[in-house]
Amino acid sequence: MATDIIEYLQRKVMSVATTRDGADTLQPQGAIFGPKVMIINEFAGSGGDAMPWYFHRAGVGKLVGERTWGGLVGLSGFPDLMDGGVVMAPNWAIWNPNGTMDVENHGVAPDFEVELDPAAVRQGHDPQLDKAIEVVMQELRENPPPVLKRPPYPDYQKK
Repeated sequence: MATDIIEYLQRKVMSVATTRDGADTLQPQGAIFGPKVMIINEFAGSGGDAMPWYFHRAGVGKLVGERTWGGLVGLSGFPDLMDGGVVMAPNWAIWNPNGTMDVENHGVAPDFEVELDPAAVRQGHDPQLDKAIEVVMQELRENPPPVLKRPPYPDYQKK
């Protein structure tokens, strides 16, 4: 689920593991520390609406691209038809705990609106990706990761 991914992206350094002969390893292993940016577009709906909405609401990072299409609804419990088909209709509405319908029929707006230019992409230039990199690099300059200083190893032989 999108909420699980957002929870993963929010992980903070909990400890540092040190071996006798290796580099320090941040814990939890595999977590993605530092600034993050998500690229979104108008073709993203349903989970593609939910993920950037949660990403932004949780303060994980900035959104770059174009507003999502606003189809944040859920589908479940379709009746089977005798010919093997199904009848589908949205039957879940997703809303903000503050009592507003933030995304349905509206979409998720980017922090930095950047149109995807197919001609530029065909030539190897992606303006959305370029802007996302620019935003992340600026955030790294403004908030560099802390330099962790390993404490001295304990000397248990002292008297």
